[in-house]
Amino acid sequence: MESSAEAPQPVRAVLQAVGGWIDRLGAIWVEGQIAELNSRGRMSYLTLRDPIANASVRVLCETSVLRRQGTPPGPGDRVVVHAKPDFYQLKGTFSLRAREIRHVGIGELLARLEQLRRTLTAEGLFAPERKRPLPFLPNTVGLVCGRDSAAERDVLENGRRRWPAVRFEVRPVAVQGDRATREVIDALRELDAHPEVDVIVIARGGGSMEDLLPFSDEALVRAAAEAATPVVSAIGHEQDTPLLDHVADVRASTPTDAAKKVVPDVGEQLEIIRQLRDRGRRVIKGGLDREFTWLSGIRSRPVLADPVRETERLMDQVLEARDRARRSLTISLDRASDELRHTEARLHALSPATTLARGYAIVQREDGSVVRSATEPAVGESLRLRFAEDGLTATVDSVDALDGPTEEEPETREPRTSGRATKSGSGRTASKKASPSKRAAASKKTAASKKAAEPEAGGTGADDDTTTENITEGE
Repeated sequence: MESSAEAPQPVRAVLQAVGGWIDRLGAIWVEGQIAELNSRGRMSYLTLRDPIANASVRVLCETSVLRRQGTPPGPGDRVVVHAKPDFYQLKGTFSLRAREIRHVGIGELLARLEQLRRTLTAEGLFAPERKRPLPFLPNTVGLVCGRDSAAERDVLENGRRRWPAVRFEVRPVAVQGDRATREVIDALRELDAHPEVDVIVIARGGGSMEDLLPFSDEALVRAAAEAATPVVSAIGHEQDTPLLDHVADVRASTPTDAAKKVVPDVGEQLEIIRQLRDRGRRVIKGGLDREFTWLSGIRSRPVLADPVRETERLMDQVLEARDRARRSLTISLDRASDELRHTEARLHALSPATTLARGYAIVQREDGSVVRSATEPAVGESLRLRFAEDGLTATVDSVDALDGPTEEEPETREPRTSGRATKSGSGRTASKKASPSKRAAASKKTAASKKAAEPEAGGTGADDDTTTENITEGE
């Protein structure tokens, strides 16, 4: 159909065109809930409402079509209508002309509810992790129930009996029929937006399956899932399980059970407090008794019963340890001192300097070698005589062999370490060039030295040097 501002279509043409399109649809099956039903003679007029969306359509049928059912349908019933779309061109109204109306069977309803339950479960609306805990003591409880219903009385009376200070925000609604779902959803959203409401209870007494169908409506289930406030479902009795029970945070079997789960019993809570208080007292008393016992045991110990005695005992131990250390140190020092003196005496006894200090001398060549026998140096060889503190240089004039000691000359002894005897009869004697005065002094000392102890052979044990008695002391 073409039209423009210069060539508009008349109303009748538009209505005829719309009517033609609708006539071409043919007969269809429509499911819905009867919102209104009026019978006028041979004709009946129904308003068929969609239970999920806010949409409805007018249905016309002969009264005999309704009477064909054993139980004629009424308002609130869910039905399936076989009708042909009809468009009344004079008024431009759309309606359905019903040819057959059937009740939705229980089996079919259950199948559809099961399919809806599976769909919502797959979406996660019934997942346990979505469920929220109820507040321990709600400030205000929102209640959605029928007006002046037994469910309302059960919740209010049991709640106030358990906790007299609890407050309720009650929203009376229709709990069955075609208006029930929409009113329950509106009340739920209103209480969810209330700032003081901590938990919402949706309660209804028992009834048939058809009566409880509004609480299995998909729109209501999704509204409960979207609520920010915890929702408690208390629909029907224990055996009734509408879909609202699955999506609610807590399911109560009856309205009375809902009041018990939402409102704590003040008597029970006081008893719990008393038991906890008694338990706390026992724990504290037991802890104090253990600490007092421990403290008494600590105080009875000698270190705390008589601190001075313990201090004196420790002081005695310190003094004893000090004296023991001093004795040990003194003994160690004395032992070390004795060892040092013995070592010093041995060193003096074995030292060549000690032998030289007794009047002996060491005869050495110019190269430092020691002369051990009178036959070793040659005549005219220069020798060095070493004394304890000084020395002198002498020249060998002749070598004499002495048969025995005389008063003028000292006895010549064979060195103990050399193991060689002085040659006799060789015509050579060992004599050193010296002045007459020194020889006279030497002869005097020789007489006195005969009584002295025999000197150590060789002059010193360390170097095994040979000393001769014919070397005059002091030369």
